[in-house]
Amino acid sequence: MASKLVQLQSKAAQASQFVTKHGCAYYKQLLERNKQYIQEPPTVEKCNLLSKQLFSTRLASLPGRQEAFWKELDSVKQLWKNKHELKVEDAGIAALFGLECFAWFCAGEIVGRGFTITGYHVK
Repeated sequence: MASKLVQLQSKAAQASQFVTKHGCAYYKQLLERNKQYIQEPPTVEKCNLLSKQLFSTRLASLPGRQEAFWKELDSVKQLWKNKHELKVEDAGIAALFGLECFAWFCAGEIVGRGFTITGYHVK
């Protein structure tokens, strides 16, 4: 156990040295690559304005999203009405989608419990 701790400490030190050497250059490169997204002047007031614009834009998009949701629901209702014409491939895709949703739910539950299966932390 102690040897693994020493290995982890040495790897953390190596990572820290790498970030110290190359972090500034990476930061400058990242800013240069994304300069079209940077608002001038970069002030707190500008950030507040942008956050309010984003929130308002998201609110304004709700009616369109709601309409798209109802269209999707209507198409599912039509599929259910015509389920005798449903192909095996379509049913398989629907089953896989349901299984994927369930798996993400289970993964979220495990993460919420602190990455434990039972919910109890082993010390």
